[in-house]
Amino acid sequence: MDKIPILKIGDILLVTIQVDMHDRLAVSLQDDLTARIVKDHAKGVLIDISSLDIVDSFIGRMLGYIAAMSQALGAQTVVVGMRPAVAITIVELGLPMENIQTALNVEKGVENLKRAMENSEKGIHHESLGTRNP
Repeated sequence: MDKIPILKIGDILLVTIQVDMHDRLAVSLQDDLTARIVKDHAKGVLIDISSLDIVDSFIGRMLGYIAAMSQALGAQTVVVGMRPAVAITIVELGLPMENIQTALNVEKGVENLKRAMENSEKGIHHESLGTRNP
């Protein structure tokens, strides 16, 4: 079975999805990532989906679940590299995106995570930052 690599860069875990996501792989990623957040005491998670051409309703929901679980474990999540077709599909399917902060690319995503982590340390809640930040 395929595994999606999870890299640790400081307090941030970087997940770059380079293969087509199928349901079993998404569930495996969720389990692996939550375990790594706890093990590494990560404060941020950056998920790069720039290689995904399509996202179905299950994968879209899984991204939301991953973000919610990460937040419950004390880590902010930013999804980067969303293609226009994926964004359109997510909106058309009516998938909830409340827990998912997005950015255009990895650089902007890291900036957003660092800002969110700094604000979290100061006691400013994630919701006050807005959920989407290009």
